[in-house]
Amino acid sequence: MKARLTFLGTGTSQGVPMIGCDCSICKSCDSRDKRYRSSAFVEYGGLDILVDAGPDFRSQMLRAGIRHLDAILLTHNHKDHTGGLDDVRAFNYIERAPIRIFCEKYVEDSLRREYSYAFAEKRYPGVPEWQITNITEEKFTVEENIPRIRLVWKEGTGYEKVQCDRPEHLKSAEVIPVRGKHFNLPVLGYRFGNIAYLTDMNFIPEEEFGKLEGLDHFVINCVRKGKHISHFSLEEAIAVARKVGAKHSWLTHLSHQLPKYEELCRELPDNIRPAYDGLVIE
Repeated sequence: MKARLTFLGTGTSQGVPMIGCDCSICKSCDSRDKRYRSSAFVEYGGLDILVDAGPDFRSQMLRAGIRHLDAILLTHNHKDHTGGLDDVRAFNYIERAPIRIFCEKYVEDSLRREYSYAFAEKRYPGVPEWQITNITEEKFTVEENIPRIRLVWKEGTGYEKVQCDRPEHLKSAEVIPVRGKHFNLPVLGYRFGNIAYLTDMNFIPEEEFGKLEGLDHFVINCVRKGKHISHFSLEEAIAVARKVGAKHSWLTHLSHQLPKYEELCRELPDNIRPAYDGLVIE
């Protein structure tokens, strides 16, 4: 089953341009050098799936015209990948449904601390409504977001949950998680059919490469030239891409420490390219 992936953000944790920086990259006039925090929108098996919801979530949804989500898959718990989750309130209100979030247990624990108001026993009216499913390195299935419980807004009191019927057969798609390390933090990337999306890694266990065989598109993070404590360098990302052997490889989570888009393209092998916000691959 083929997938279609739109890069909603291809920047590092501070985005590009970075606040207060006047380097040539941050001042570039090329729109491909303007980067929101890393996130991707995947259309797969008839489903609309978001990978990560960082601080630019609202702007990304509006810019891409996204009006529906079946699920949000989180790679890890850092704020540049989870900082926009409060804004799912708009989807809650429009679709009258909680948003399904798939993540590891430690990520859920982090959300419970950082968004404690969303899990409180007595909650403020209108807080985000999430339905969290814990995952591991094992493959899992995402279904279209047609819940048994609908949210009905009651002014002054918040959402009232109403039982409703669901279709007997729901669209679904199988997702394969790919384990990596972000320094010492365990993180997950995801394979959607012919596309794999890996970000915020500087190590992939040897046994995980079997999950990356036969890809049309491989997405890997690259923060700068030269060694980095928690991300692949440009040199390392190229080596990983060559090892995976996909038809096309794309670099994401790019910082202002890398060359401008056009210059970086000239330095890379023909089948490896820097991604940019708004790029669509399929």
